[in-house]
Amino acid sequence: MVTRLSTFFLRTLREDPADAEVASHRWLVRAGYIRRQAPGIFAWLPLGLRVKAKIEAIIREEMAGAGAYEVHFPALVPRDPYEQSGRWETYGNGIFRLKDRKDADYLLAPTHEELFTLLVKDLYSSYKDLPLAIYQIQDKYRDEARPRAGLLRGREFTMKDAYSFDSTDEGLDASYQAQRDAYERIFTRLGLEYVIVAADNGLMGGARSEEFLHPTPIGEDTFVRSSGGFAANVEAFTTVVPDAIPFDGLPAPVVFDSPNTPTIATLVDHANASLDAPADGEWTAAHTLKNVVLALTHVDGTRELVIVGIPGDRDIDDKRAEVAFAPAAVEAATAEDFERNPLLVKGYIGPWSETGAILGEESATGIRFLLDPRVVDGTSWITGANIDQKHVHSLVAGRDFSTDGYVEVANVRAGDPAPDGSGPVELARGMEIGHVFQLGRFFAETLGLKVLDENGKLVTVTMGSYGIGVTRILAIIAELNNDAKGLMWPPSVAPFDVHVVAAGKDATVFEVAEKLAADLEAAGVDVLYDDRPKVSPGVKFGDAEIIGVPKIVIVGRGAVDGQVELWDRRTGDRETVPIADALAQLTAR
Repeated sequence: MVTRLSTFFLRTLREDPADAEVASHRWLVRAGYIRRQAPGIFAWLPLGLRVKAKIEAIIREEMAGAGAYEVHFPALVPRDPYEQSGRWETYGNGIFRLKDRKDADYLLAPTHEELFTLLVKDLYSSYKDLPLAIYQIQDKYRDEARPRAGLLRGREFTMKDAYSFDSTDEGLDASYQAQRDAYERIFTRLGLEYVIVAADNGLMGGARSEEFLHPTPIGEDTFVRSSGGFAANVEAFTTVVPDAIPFDGLPAPVVFDSPNTPTIATLVDHANASLDAPADGEWTAAHTLKNVVLALTHVDGTRELVIVGIPGDRDIDDKRAEVAFAPAAVEAATAEDFERNPLLVKGYIGPWSETGAILGEESATGIRFLLDPRVVDGTSWITGANIDQKHVHSLVAGRDFSTDGYVEVANVRAGDPAPDGSGPVELARGMEIGHVFQLGRFFAETLGLKVLDENGKLVTVTMGSYGIGVTRILAIIAELNNDAKGLMWPPSVAPFDVHVVAAGKDATVFEVAEKLAADLEAAGVDVLYDDRPKVSPGVKFGDAEIIGVPKIVIVGRGAVDGQVELWDRRTGDRETVPIADALAQLTAR
């Protein structure tokens, strides 16, 4: 049946929504695809649902091709499975929790690993049942502190999450590859550029984790890549550790006055003004050891301070710190933290003191001290002396101070060497659109998913997890396909195949447009027909541009002569053709 705009549930808007930060948010709202309900929460209108369904259809086809079967779990789930896995606590404030009338705890699921695992445990018991791959397309909920950019970072979003179950590691490798290959086909069919990057394995461990990132300036993820083929997100990037340096014969540490130098910049200026120049010319931030105090809030609610020593020409990367200290929450130490720890001399903190205390044996500050991997034995530093208005130079790692451990929290820079030896890396911005991850046996072990192997022995199942952000992908496609007048959907996901516009008041115009729309529909073309009788052609053209159906047919004054105008919304090309030719072109496969 032809969809008629005269009765279709649609209102386009002439003004941008006040909170729109990116093009996809602006146009999806203005064109009547979505409607804001609360921060990060949107209602889906008929146009939006049609595009979403097209994306989901492509995903379903490729999941079927990879041998996966669809299931569907509830969004409202009980606490117990997440309590068993430990994630009820580790999610912290990131999830929506609620109680029923009997005071039982529930949550709006941010993800469903536990329920997938328990479902298979309930139904399968033998290696002969495996391998198995099942998936769902389901709404997820996360209590984002700062939802933004429309559908790109919301509190409610649609995901495809798939899970594989195997009795052997070799089986997991095969299942993982099948899903990875399916993802490449999905993103290719959707017309999305992607980069596959190594990702952090997270708390569950696992042998392999990769993200599919769409390169875009508005992306929230930074990734690195080398000309030699290395690619990783910054959280998974590992520093190439320099060789240790012999420190025999190096000068002893010297404490020096350094008034009003609480920052690296002021310290460098003071060093160049008051110290002998180093062998390489002048003192720079790279000669200094910056000591950053971080506060960790652990799952049990306890708060711990740690000091991280990094080269002074680097900064702490928040995402790398979040991964390095997970599941603890990480933030900069507060003024109250410093007040409670009088040995912390703000602006003059260091790993050593003149009393001879060596961190790792007896901390000069009484606080756990960690180092960047670049701070290898034999490297010499200018850093705080743990005395107000004083620093120390010629302080040698491994001789004068040690560490409680090494941690990857410093920012990655363009030009840093790739860990696989493939050359220097460059940095780019991207948006995660998919993630494939070998979970291994974490959830199966935790929740007791075991099967009998060929020898009748119980073995723990090994799992893979594979996610795609459906609504995020829709927003990214909209982000890539718009101009100053509205959306321009690619044919694979457009809400309709053809938009027929009756542009005029003459009865012949509407008769011709009606018949053309019916003929197209009969030929299997999905048609949106603008049959509104008292709306001007200018308004109809404006709506056609903002809605963004790729093929538009204008039935106007030429209808009496059997002529219509074909308009390609994506290229802007227009041509007048006989009606029969228009029908042939628009129904050609």
